[in-house]
Parts: sequence; C-alpha cells; structure tokens
Amino acid sequence: MPQSSPPVLPSLASRARVREEALYRPRHVVLVGDPAEPVAQVLARNLAAGGFQGRLFAVGLTPPGFEPVAEIADLPEAPDLAVLAVPPERLEAAMMALGARGAQAALVPGAAPDLAGIAARSGVRALGQGSFGICVPALGLNASLSHLQPRKGRLALVCQSSALARAVLDWAEAENVGFSHVIGIGGNADLGFAHALDWLSRDPGTGAILLDLRRIKNRRQFISAARAAARTRPVVAIRAGGRLDDRSGTSDAVMEAALRRAGVLRVSGLDDLLSAAETLARVRLSPRGGRGDRIAIVSNATGLGQLAADAVLAGGARLAELPPEAMASLAALLPPGWSGRNPITLGPLTGTALGEAAAMLAVLQQVDAVIAVHAPVHGEDATTIAAALAAAAKATRAAPVLVCWAGQATAEPQRVALAKAGLAVFPTPEGAVRGALHLWHDRANRLAAAELPGREVLALTPDRAAVAAILAGARAAGRLELTEDEALAVLAAYGMPVVPGRVARDAEEAVAVAGALGFPVVLKLRSPDITRKTEVGGVALGLRNAEELRRAAAEMLETVRARRPAARLEGFLVQCQAPRGEELRLHLGEERMFGPFLGFGLGGTAADLLGDEAFDLPPLNQALAGGLIARSRAAKLLAGYRDHAPANMDAVEKALVRLSQIAVDFPEIQRIGVNPLLANAEGVLALDASCILRPAGERAFLAIPPYPEEWVSRWETPAGETLLMRPIRPEDAAALGEFFKRLTPEDVRWRFFSQLRELPPQQIARMTQLDYDREMAFVAVQRRPDGAEDLLGVSSLIREFNKEKGEFAVVVDRQMKGQGLGRALMGRLFDWARAEGITTIEGQVLADNAPMLAFVKRLGFSVKRSAEDDEIYDVWRTAEPA
Repeated sequence: MPQSSPPVLPSLASRARVREEALYRPRHVVLVGDPAEPVAQVLARNLAAGGFQGRLFAVGLTPPGFEPVAEIADLPEAPDLAVLAVPPERLEAAMMALGARGAQAALVPGAAPDLAGIAARSGVRALGQGSFGICVPALGLNASLSHLQPRKGRLALVCQSSALARAVLDWAEAENVGFSHVIGIGGNADLGFAHALDWLSRDPGTGAILLDLRRIKNRRQFISAARAAARTRPVVAIRAGGRLDDRSGTSDAVMEAALRRAGVLRVSGLDDLLSAAETLARVRLSPRGGRGDRIAIVSNATGLGQLAADAVLAGGARLAELPPEAMASLAALLPPGWSGRNPITLGPLTGTALGEAAAMLAVLQQVDAVIAVHAPVHGEDATTIAAALAAAAKATRAAPVLVCWAGQATAEPQRVALAKAGLAVFPTPEGAVRGALHLWHDRANRLAAAELPGREVLALTPDRAAVAAILAGARAAGRLELTEDEALAVLAAYGMPVVPGRVARDAEEAVAVAGALGFPVVLKLRSPDITRKTEVGGVALGLRNAEELRRAAAEMLETVRARRPAARLEGFLVQCQAPRGEELRLHLGEERMFGPFLGFGLGGTAADLLGDEAFDLPPLNQALAGGLIARSRAAKLLAGYRDHAPANMDAVEKALVRLSQIAVDFPEIQRIGVNPLLANAEGVLALDASCILRPAGERAFLAIPPYPEEWVSRWETPAGETLLMRPIRPEDAAALGEFFKRLTPEDVRWRFFSQLRELPPQQIARMTQLDYDREMAFVAVQRRPDGAEDLLGVSSLIREFNKEKGEFAVVVDRQMKGQGLGRALMGRLFDWARAEGITTIEGQVLADNAPMLAFVKRLGFSVKRSAEDDEIYDVWRTAEPA
C-alpha cells in the first residue's frame, strides 16, 4: 500500500489538519487591527497589494481592498486565518472571539505574553509573538511586515528574525529569486519550526528551505520534521548568536551536529545563506550519483580560474580529473599550445566557447559541478556569451553549472540578465565555488542521514541493576558526583573495557592491592572534592614496587593537604599501569536546545587546550560512531603513523555506542567524561572517568527517540517455530532488500501500487530509518544458522500530521501466507497505535487485491471504493480491539 493518505474517507475531521490548511492555504483572511498600532497599516497595505485570491475582512480598520466588519462575531464567513495587530492587553479577548467564530489560525506580529496559553484557551493556534507574518506568493497572500511583495518561486524561508527576513527578501528581489512560502515563526511560543517544516515537506511547490534558527521549542519534533523535509529537498540553516550564548563554541557545534543528523546543511553567516539561496533557488540538482565534490573550472582568464581552483581546494573539494578523450574534445576550443588540464583557460575573446566548454564538461561522469568564470573583455559580445552559458546551465541530466561573471560596471547588467534566465551567477570566483560547495555539502549531509548501515548490531547485555545500585548509593550518600571507581564501574557494566583497579583506605592497603594487581601500578587520590587530580599532584604513574608506592602516597597526601586543606580525602585508587596507546576523550554532556550530546576527540591532560572534539547526538549505532570519529582530528592518529600501528577502530566505535546506550538507559545522568580512553591495536581501555547525576526527579529528553526495545516480542508459528517480532531498525536494510526480492511481482504491485524491480536505496532508508515517535514498522524475523536474520513479514503505520490517525501497510513472505503472521503483525500495529493515542487506522487497497480486501474485512475494517479512483478501495477502522 502506498504511503499517501486516501483522498476521501469518512468523517474523521481533525482540527489540527484544518489549522494547517488554514494557515498555509487560507480562503478567508481577517485583519483585526487597532489604528494606533503602526504595524496595522503595513499589514493592511501588504494584504491588499498581494492580489490575494480569497476574501479579505477587516475589523477595527477600514483599509481599501477589505470588507469592513464591525465585530469579529459579525464576520460573514468563519476566517481561516486572522492577522492580529492589536495591543497586548486586547489580544486574548480578540483570540477568544475568533475562536468562537470558528477561526483556525492567527498571526501575532506584536508582543504577546502567554501566547501559548491564549492559543490553548481560545482554540486558535498562532505564529508569534513577534511574527514577521506569512507570504504564499502563489496565492497572492502577503500577510507580513515585508517592505516589498515577494516573487513567486520554489524557495521557502522559515525565520524567527524579521530583520533577517527583510534582508533576504530585499536580496531576492534584486536577484530575481522567488518564494513558495515565507513563514515568520517569531518567538516560537505556539506554532513553531516543526509545524512549518511538516507542511513544507509535503508541498510540491517547495524546492529548497532556508531556516533562521534562534530557539527550538521541542527538540524531538524539530529533528523529526527537519529530517522528513531534508529527505526530499535541500534544507539550509543559519543561527545568529550561537557564540554569544556559549563562548566555548560547544553549543554551536552541537547544533551543527543535530542539523547534520537531520540532513540539514548549516551555514555560518548571512553571506553563506544568500549564496546557498542563490544556488538552491536556481541550480537543477544533478540526478547522477557521485560524492559531489569533483569540480571542473573553465575560464576566459587564467588568474580568475586559478582563484577558483584555490577556493575549491581550500574548501576540501577536488578538482575533477578530466579523461584524455574529454581534453581531446575540448581541443578545438583551447588556445594554441595550451597544455593544462583543470582549471581550463580558453583565452579572453571566447565568444560562445565558454558556454560550449561548460556544457561539454557538465556531461562528463567524472564531473559533479562546473564553474564557468568570465572576466570582462573589450570588444566582446556579452549577450552571445551569456546565451551560451544559459544553454549550458539548462542542459538536462548534466552536472550543475555555476557562473562567475566578474566585475561591476559592465558585469552587473549581465549578472542580472543571467539571473533572470534562471542561472546561479556570482560576482567572484570564490562566490561561485561557495555555491558548488553548498551543493556538495548538502548532498553529503542528506546521503549521510539516509546511509544504509551493515547488518551487524552491537549486542549489548549491560548490567543495568549494577548501575542503578551505584547511582542510588551515591544519592543515598548525598552526592551527585560519582567517584572515579564508581564511574569506571558504570562503564564496565556496559561492557567498556576499564583498567583493573581497586580502592585502598591507606598506603599499606594500597601496597597490598598493588601486590594483587601486579606492579607497575598507578596511584590516584580519592576525594569527592577534587575532580582534576593531576592539578594538585593527585596522580603518580609507573610505581614499580612497594617502596615507591609508599613514598608516592606520602608525598601525594602532603601536597594535596597543602594545596587543598579543606578537601575530604577518602583513600586511594590503585590501578594497573596502562599499555602504550593514543589517548582519547569521550564525553556525554547536555546542550540547552538539543539536550544530551556525545563528544569525541583527543584526550589526556591537554585535551581542553587541543580543542579537538567532534559531536553527535545519542542514540548511536556503530556506523554513526564511525562517522563521529572521522570528523575529529584524532582520526588521523588512530589510522596509524610512523611506529604507531593503527588503532582498533571497531573497539573505539563500540565504546561510543556503549556510552550512547548509557545515555538512553539512564536519563538521570547529566554528564560522563572518559579521559583518557586508551586506544591501540589491541582495543580500548578506559583509564579515568567522571560521572555527574541530575538533581532528584530530573531526567534528560533525547532529541532523537531511541530504539523501542519495549516493543520486542515473540510469535509462534502453527508449526511451533518461534519468530522474533520487533520494530524495524536501520541495520535491517540488507534484509529488507532481500525480502523484497522474494516477493512475487503480484505482491509487489499490490503493496507498492507499481511494478518495482528492486527497492532503491533511498526507499530502503525511508522504510528502515524511522522516527519512532511518528511512525512504526514491525518485522517478523527468522534467524539463520549463520546468525544472520531473514525478514518474513513487515507491517507499518505512519502517523498523520494531526496524530489522530495513521496509514497502514502489511506484506508477508509467500512461505508464511495462511499461517496468521499478517494478523499478528497487524495486531502489533493496533497495540502501538492505541499506546500512541492514534484513534483511526486507514489505508488503500487495489480493487483486484481480493486477498487483502478479504483480510482487512476479517480484521474489522470498513471498505469503500475511492471517489477519485475506481481501481482503489479506501479502508478504515478504529484502533480499539474489534
């Protein structure tokens, strides 16, 4: 069954669905204004001038182009959208009246204390406070504070800053860039980014989305909605003030990691945002594969071409390797005696050659993007050159062509003409390269977010009871910070190798412990008041015998008492001396906007000075852990150098996965630091760790929902074989592809409404990488003798935007038909739907799929032929037991 909603179903009216249409596709708009409010006149002017296709009403104002109404209650039609330009003290009364009249949504451009509460009480959902407004140029709707009318186009802007919105719109007008939507979130008090992104992700008129992020209200909803949008179009984000909030840069880096996880491209400033907008609004994304970082440069000027090449290499991309046959084809366009490769210089008076060369380069499989660079030349026919470039840029099934037309006095009119022709055109070589790099990074981000991992799943068998006892013991002692040995014990309970060690009350007991462990040993001070022991002389390494240990213990106590006389001393921790290896740091922390995060980088006592830390969000699988490691500087050291053998990367990845699982299982933990984690060819070893708990009653909320282990169950076939029935996971990608290949052509057509020969990787990713808060898929699994798993059936339920209903699909392997597996899989969907508050389950069935029609009737579904397609039946039932 397809994953789209049936067009006509029985009455399942959802106010949330109506609100969505009312806000972004209104038929009737009312402006409720106060003449004393300055924004009222701006809103009235923009609404009247936009050419709105519906009815415009005004309450409290009599602007031209509106139907004046004395009171909200007197409105002749229930307004879909209300625009409120009233003082804060009148806002609640106005929204209550609008709710009583049947209004669905509101824009609040001014101050609005307790807007979320007012929206809840009135039943009218709102954008604001401080909303820039909303523009939908295709509808002629301009309910915004803009100083101009946005053009119609395929770019969407979702912003919190009104000033940034005006700056982008002003730039867009000059550049001939149009918009599908401009949505002002404002203070994000009620409706926010997730709502807007959910709408835009399903809008066929939106080709790319720009985000201005300041405050995320619900981290999980935002990540979910952003990921859904980024699956089908580029999404680019900017954040102002990130460094002001956190001078260390951690908060900013965590946001970038969160956006990367969702497939969103983060840019660093307004210049980058406008460059991305220029590129994404005009460039036709290549349908070809490839990494996207192979760039070819052709220019009519050597120096400018070389500047472009420098920018490509500085940006981490590659100059495309052009094959000999390609160079031979280009020979007729090259100046005599030219023997270079890439960048290619044609000479100053090129005529149409610049466009012809760009077109020839764009069709090469070795090229992901082409930069065509032009410098003004006396006596040239600029119009002819521009026409050739436009033709090259519009070629189908070719790499995108970005143009640099350098200069200003004579170049600006040509850039305007090229922009009107739909080309991405820039005034500098570096700007054009930046646009190509945005395409590459966007592609890389979205591919990484949908990457198919291998089959292997790290089987964790943690001793959760032991960890719970350690945490409870610390709280009972009045502590939120664990001792080092307690923190290491938490890691050990999750299977992370830790250095052997034991606690000793005094020096003599430390000697006895060292004798049991075996010399050489490390001696560490044990104190709840001293976190960084090395800074007060609290660590002694390489102690070879009892005499050295006693002397070290005495010196350590003397030094610490002198430096920290008030510190409580609780004996020593004696550990085995660690082998040689690279020192790493693992870090579980929390960022205010996106919650718990994982950090990884170089460790040791100089870790803070080295500043090497890459970030990601839990939960992690091993593939994501590998990506996190690769983004750190430590990755090069772990690969081996000089006399250092490569480290065991599998062990490092698994250590990160284990730390991630601790974050999932124990949300009462606020912070864990592992420094150093020693890594060598043999594996990893945690040498030191710290752990801080949250105050009693506080728990973390992950931005990404973890794998729902609680929904794993077993099902017995009529023949007595036990199958595992569990939620699908990303590592099922290969098994799902194999399952699809075993389906009959008829089953494929019935399930997907088309004759697919194989599932594309993008669709496999979509079906296995779920947001468990909004969708679920259960698989029936049979384990092979070699330990691999076969899927024998799949059922799925995708929650609709309003969360009250969901669309189902189910298919089973031919060998399992008639054994009750389909009913069992559907039963698990019903259980999950009820737990999630979904009231109605619906779907579509092809009219010739008699077995499925009979099956759903037995399950209690109602069946009705679709009003829009005679070959389809709409089916529905409640989620309650039939």
